[in-house]
Amino acid sequence: MDDRIRITGVQTLAHDWGKLTKASFDYRRADGSWQPLQRECYDHGNAATMLLFNPVRRTVLLTRQFRYPVFANEDNAWVIEACAGLLDGDHPMAAIMREAMEETGHRPHGVQHLFDAYMSPGSVQERVSFFLGLYDETTAEEAGGGLAHEGEEIELLEMDLGRALQLITSGEIIDGKTIMLLHWVALHRPAPADFNSR
Repeated sequence: MDDRIRITGVQTLAHDWGKLTKASFDYRRADGSWQPLQRECYDHGNAATMLLFNPVRRTVLLTRQFRYPVFANEDNAWVIEACAGLLDGDHPMAAIMREAMEETGHRPHGVQHLFDAYMSPGSVQERVSFFLGLYDETTAEEAGGGLAHEGEEIELLEMDLGRALQLITSGEIIDGKTIMLLHWVALHRPAPADFNSR
């Protein structure tokens, strides 16, 4: 534990799908003085996301679904995203392979872990593991579309990488994890051999 932080109390404010807590703690500043602080923290578990990419055709397979928090912010709530989901106790690789099948119907090849990131570290405890996987006509096994009993109704969108990058600029792709994955592919330009060797 960090010796600059002394937890003095944690209060649960809500505990339903996720858990919202308020922590009280003493924070030691750079000058050595201690300052009492309080912070709220939302925890619904860690997550994983994966961009399905075809390195031959230079296309990506994305999803579009309704997101209530975006609706509540009075924005376009039909959000274009890379497939993603909570770990639910699984290893990140196992979790994202499960989510890819549920959402897209594909079992991607050559899946590689890229990095982990906190998307909103000021208030959300979630750590997201980012993956890249190859998809083509041989990886399609099911229809995809999500799980209806969980309220999911997922549309699949296949497009050129260049088109997806344009949708970031136009404001049609607004999901942070998807923007990060698309920019990673644009920067690193993975080739088919990069997947075959993994």
